[in-house]
Amino acid sequence: TAVGFGTDPDLQIDIITELDLVNTTLGVTQVSGLHNASKAFLFQDIEREIHAAPRVSEKLIQLFRNKSEFTFLATLQQKASTSGVILSIRELEHSYFELESSGLRDEIRYHYRFNGKSRTEVFPYRLADGQWHKIAVSLSASHLLLHVDCNRIYERIIDPPETNLTPEINLWLGQRNRKHGFFKGVIQDVKVIFIPNGYITQCPNLNRTCPTCSDFLSLVQGIMDLQELLAKMTAKLNYAETRLSQLEDCHCEKTCQVNGLIYRDKDSWVEDDHCRNCTCKSGVVECRRMSCPLLDCPPDALPVHVESQCCKICKAKCIYGGKVLAEGQRVLTKSCRECRNGVLVKVTETCPPLNCSEEDHVLPENQCCSVCRGHNFCAEGHRCGENSECKNWNTKATCECKNGYLSVQGDPAYCEDIDECAAKMHYCHANTVCVNLPGSYRCDCVMGYVRVDDFSCTEHDECGSEQHNCDENAICTNTVRGHTCTCKPGYVGNGTICR
Repeated sequence: TAVGFGTDPDLQIDIITELDLVNTTLGVTQVSGLHNASKAFLFQDIEREIHAAPRVSEKLIQLFRNKSEFTFLATLQQKASTSGVILSIRELEHSYFELESSGLRDEIRYHYRFNGKSRTEVFPYRLADGQWHKIAVSLSASHLLLHVDCNRIYERIIDPPETNLTPEINLWLGQRNRKHGFFKGVIQDVKVIFIPNGYITQCPNLNRTCPTCSDFLSLVQGIMDLQELLAKMTAKLNYAETRLSQLEDCHCEKTCQVNGLIYRDKDSWVEDDHCRNCTCKSGVVECRRMSCPLLDCPPDALPVHVESQCCKICKAKCIYGGKVLAEGQRVLTKSCRECRNGVLVKVTETCPPLNCSEEDHVLPENQCCSVCRGHNFCAEGHRCGENSECKNWNTKATCECKNGYLSVQGDPAYCEDIDECAAKMHYCHANTVCVNLPGSYRCDCVMGYVRVDDFSCTEHDECGSEQHNCDENAICTNTVRGHTCTCKPGYVGNGTICR
């Protein structure tokens, strides 16, 4: 597996790729490495200049800027008993990051800068043995970890290295500068990664058991931010409680908004177009059909609906050939006549042509023009209210109350809900409570009882609690005083025994 697998490319720099060693001939030769996933190069024992171009140095400066966590990774095979610098990031004689392996003293040395002064950490370990090794140096603020071949070799607390590099820095691979520190051997997979515990990208099987120093500092900062937020929220909560205590003596009423108008609580108004009286109750609009007075019309008058009036009024009636006509009704004699104020008045009406045979012509009640059989009188307009329905008949349309509603003052055009519970017009059995609903009702079980059907409840759920004697091939059904057993389809018996 290639080193750095799964790492954001913007948070790492591949040194060998950036230096373009494939096109470098003097002192460096491409050879077989520890694996074939990346290129390996032999650094020969001759003078050479393997350093970064200005664009690479600029990229390195940007990556290191204000970073407190980074990891240097490399795979190498150093010639036995030799010494040399693996990687150096330096400005003239000052090293910001330099990793050196001494085969003469069997040491790994890490050179860096702190507060403008040079520092060196020495780790006794033999890398220069002619064998392949993986090395990882991880820094998190002042915490340093050294891994070799995926084993944690050293862990130290050091002075925090400077990471804000100057524009004059240069990066050298396999040497300290033009004349010194030449590394002798093969180098592969050289990277600098700017993530916590970067060594895991080289050795994925290593577990991360503890947070890094930067992780800890981030946690501390997060706690401080939360404490500041808590203080602000506490102040706002105290202010809100103070405001609420001041509002306890205030009366806040809920209003209703209808057609752009605002009504205060308990305000009432009339909806003329629906003939309803409405009231605002705690922010909810409640409307009822306008109550009309009982009419006691004289013998020569009848109660009729008049345009723009919600309630019927008494109007003089007409009599023709023994037939009584109310205001607005018509009769066909030699001509069409309409009852107006107790007098039959001749009216001129042109009847539309009919698209049906003459035997299917039907003369509607109190009209002068025939229609075809099956005519939709309701579609011509009707006065049926919201709780009544328009019904077509052969020669007219009538209003009928919906199920669960009763006509108001005998007029089925306007109907109101029947309270089946109060009127004892329900089928709720014992152990239930009747609850009235618009146009209907329901039976709720008394607390502690379970439902048998829509109208009955029982004290015990014998079927659900397995307190029954039904066969395993039978269906158990709760009843008011017990249960019944019925054999399932495909079985016969009395329910307690099914075969």
